[in-house]
Amino acid sequence: MSSPESQRIALVTGGAVRLGRAIALGLAEQGYDLAITYHSSAEGAADVERLVRAAGRRCVSIRADLADAASAGGVVAAVRANFGRLDLLVNSAASFEARPLLDVDAAAWDAVMALNVRAPHLLVRAAASMLREVGGNVVNLTDLSAFQPWTEHPHHAVSKAALAHLTRVQARTLAPEVRVNAVAPGAVLPPEHLPEERRRALADVTPLGRLGTAQDVVDAVLYLAGARFVTGQILVVDGGRLVGPAPI
Repeated sequence: MSSPESQRIALVTGGAVRLGRAIALGLAEQGYDLAITYHSSAEGAADVERLVRAAGRRCVSIRADLADAASAGGVVAAVRANFGRLDLLVNSAASFEARPLLDVDAAAWDAVMALNVRAPHLLVRAAASMLREVGGNVVNLTDLSAFQPWTEHPHHAVSKAALAHLTRVQARTLAPEVRVNAVAPGAVLPPEHLPEERRRALADVTPLGRLGTAQDVVDAVLYLAGARFVTGQILVVDGGRLVGPAPI
């Protein structure tokens, strides 16, 4: 095992469930020790801790409501206290509320922006000195709604577009010591309640003819984490869906 002075440490927000969980486990497989945040998924966080430790890596879970502006400093302080360094910050935690645009009131708007945009900013702000100490990097998780007008999830779409641009601003600001990139998944982990006909429709408009997997996103995160000459980029992982189906 690597010495404490050289062991890579990753912080994955929302690391107890769905893509965050897959990313955390994928990083552990590649030799990272882990800190994950969770809000209400205590059971999922405990399971991730168990799996990471079974893989021979260290893991701590940190309960935090990242929509609370005061939480970022506490999360980063916990990482420093447990590990003393931070090599990679993955901002995965997000909400995905469906609501018609004209039904999005100020409270709904602010709640989504607080978690999906403000929290990644505040976490990077709090972690900047630790990341600079080791030449670390950040990977933000946006999605195709950053580029497309998703009318079923309007405030989510605007938040992800903002996160994509925040990624570029962070990359410019923190260079050259810290790299900042983002992954924009397509349909890689559909909600369990999504009807089969909707899944088929998504596959039909994807040039590669299928849905993706969580592992496709994990691979993208691992690439960006190790790509030493890449910063300020949004890596779209969508099977070609953003470019659209073949013309008729």
